[in-house]
Amino acid sequence: MLTLLLLGGIALLVDRLQRFGSQTLSGQVIVHDGDTLTVSGERIRLEGIDAPEFQQSCTRDGQNYACGREALRALRRLVAGAEVVCEGYERDRYDRLLARCKVNGNDIGEALVAAGWALAYGAYDGVEAEARRARRGMWAGGFEAPHDWRVEHQGEPRRADGDLLKRLWDRFVEWFSGEG
Repeated sequence: MLTLLLLGGIALLVDRLQRFGSQTLSGQVIVHDGDTLTVSGERIRLEGIDAPEFQQSCTRDGQNYACGREALRALRRLVAGAEVVCEGYERDRYDRLLARCKVNGNDIGEALVAAGWALAYGAYDGVEAEARRARRGMWAGGFEAPHDWRVEHQGEPRRADGDLLKRLWDRFVEWFSGEG
């Protein structure tokens, strides 16, 4: 039990120390896809969401449509003409800053999930459930989860999204189970 407490304390300390390197960026935005943008020259992956890839299609009313492009358009509408403020402290495997971004005080990731143009990925689960119930965005038809689409079409493994405590816990469990 003492070992668990010690490891948990170390994990929290590491997480807090990482946050000292936190970056806050604001300015005009370039939107690349439904969950990636550039603010003040820094490429950012919106933390806590996973949007369909630009080339991805979904179905609605028995017809295919470009849901990846719809997600991109939804993000563009959210940031159009407004100052975006992003804060993050970790990077993904593509060296993008993982960040929560706001426009006019509203969380952009949450807005995309609420509109049905992104899936909750470690955050916004309740918001996603409401979008699903209301059949908004992708939920109005059929779609393949963006991660699954990437694996099938681009051969990419699942990306680590910066959840340090979860990664530490997973390694801890692997180590004690004899897998690590």
